[in-house]
Amino acid sequence: MPLDAICLRAVSEELSGRITGMRIDKVYQPERDMLILQLRGASGSSRLLISAGSGDARIHLTEHRQDNPASPPMFCMLLRKHITGARIKGVAQIPAERVLELSLEAPDAIHVISDKRLIVEMIGRFSNIILVGGDGIITDCLRRTGGEIADKRAVLPGLLYRPPPPQEGKTDPMSVTEEKWQELFDSARLAVFGNTADKWLISTFYALSPLICRELSYRAYSETDRRFETIGDGGERLRGEFFKLMKEANAGVFEPVTIISGDMAPYDYSYTVIRQYEGAMSCGTADSFSEMLDEFYTESARKRRVKQRAAAMSRTVKTARDRIARKLSQQHAELAKTAERDSLRECGDIITANFHNIRKGQNILAAQDFYSGDEAIREIALDPFRTPQQNAAKYYKDYTKAKNAAVYLSEQISMGESELIYLQSVIDQIEIADEEGDMSEIRAELEQTGYLKTQKPGREKKKGEVSPMRFVSSTGLQILAGRSNIQNDRLTLKTADKSDVWLHVTKVHGSHVVISCRDQAADETSLLEAAAIAAYYSAARGAGKVPVDYTQVRNVRKQPGGRPGMVLYTQYKTIIATPDEELVKRLRCG
Repeated sequence: MPLDAICLRAVSEELSGRITGMRIDKVYQPERDMLILQLRGASGSSRLLISAGSGDARIHLTEHRQDNPASPPMFCMLLRKHITGARIKGVAQIPAERVLELSLEAPDAIHVISDKRLIVEMIGRFSNIILVGGDGIITDCLRRTGGEIADKRAVLPGLLYRPPPPQEGKTDPMSVTEEKWQELFDSARLAVFGNTADKWLISTFYALSPLICRELSYRAYSETDRRFETIGDGGERLRGEFFKLMKEANAGVFEPVTIISGDMAPYDYSYTVIRQYEGAMSCGTADSFSEMLDEFYTESARKRRVKQRAAAMSRTVKTARDRIARKLSQQHAELAKTAERDSLRECGDIITANFHNIRKGQNILAAQDFYSGDEAIREIALDPFRTPQQNAAKYYKDYTKAKNAAVYLSEQISMGESELIYLQSVIDQIEIADEEGDMSEIRAELEQTGYLKTQKPGREKKKGEVSPMRFVSSTGLQILAGRSNIQNDRLTLKTADKSDVWLHVTKVHGSHVVISCRDQAADETSLLEAAAIAAYYSAARGAGKVPVDYTQVRNVRKQPGGRPGMVLYTQYKTIIATPDEELVKRLRCG
């Protein structure tokens, strides 16, 4: 959800206790809509992230590093000039609004201390970061908004700063009385047939997000969209849940909660436990709102980048796969036609045996078919402009051509089918990839195999080699898993010791997994955990029970002429494993 006003209040109170008194040591602008303030104080150093993005406006402390541009943007340079060395006097929120102010004591060029305010407006596509002097005049801002429209607020250097106007027709939920609430409810219930409780809440009160409005409806009536005409208690339960939540908010009782979807990805967040998903999603708690927001947006951004890269690569590979599939279909049809090539040779033999019976200009030869085993007559088409010898030679030539085509097409079909299997394995790898390192490895593989152009044509890219995924079993054995087909080859055929245990899901595309046991027998616990890892990083991730083959690395060899990742193995055993994401995350260490 967007950072609503009540959640921002929780963030404001938390930041006030943690960064008040600290000094701004450095200012960075890693992205167009993002600032990083390096803070230092008696308790150590911290990094404050401020974002004015239309979909991710927020402010919180961060532990994640951001890459900075080679040259800082102009707004970043201005902030360095005005607030570097400034002391944070306090953090305050405009009541019930998504606007936060950092009050600063900042030295100027001659070390005269003056008051300044860094104002963060987190209001959707109008989000902004504004530096205001002690006199209330705007020094500069991230986004300059002109006054072309008379009733539109202008945000420009040199103008007096005015806060965003309150939303017309809405009420502050944190100060409304129960009598006023009931009056608003009753009038809305009579005025609009078919209205729902959650929509009424969001249209009547500001500072409430759609998520919270649905949650209040669910807590009151076990439905997120309860219709007014079905509410038989006059809104009593909804009113009770509403004021219970507002009482907690006014008392500063907040809980940083992350909503996690079924695939364990962060889906949303809130300042109170969310129950409306009824087990379809779960709630996780964090130690602080900064930690919650930092992890949520970092993980969301990472997954978004991985998803975008995966979609682009998947389209390329699927296009190549479909092209090969169409080509194979044509080749199979052509190969089927060559199956009749023996009749061409037989026709040539029959013509040769009947040279003396063929007249000039004859276009059909009706002669005994001595290949049929009886006295049947075969009719053979002739070219009347060719001699009998030339007609026979033409049939022999067509026979030879068909025979050679059958050999060539069989080879091409075999290669095409192998390539089709390989491309499907790449598609499966892309679908299970969940890290940028995985995508980098897959891209390098596609560049090496010619399906993607290198990013710098004519020059070999210099980049560090991404290591295989690393896990440690419950008994302390190291487990490695390949991120791509090329890395699978490297891990199995070069990195692993011959006595290590190798695992792979039976007849399904997936990662090669190796237990590093070095001449020791892998214990049963490590074997089962490695099998679960192999099942998770395979195309069978969504299955319940998955057969996994395992053997020593010495029994695995490269498939002759095979594409990356294709191997043959012998002397193996099979165990049943379950793809377990929680286990994989618990054992993961690199």
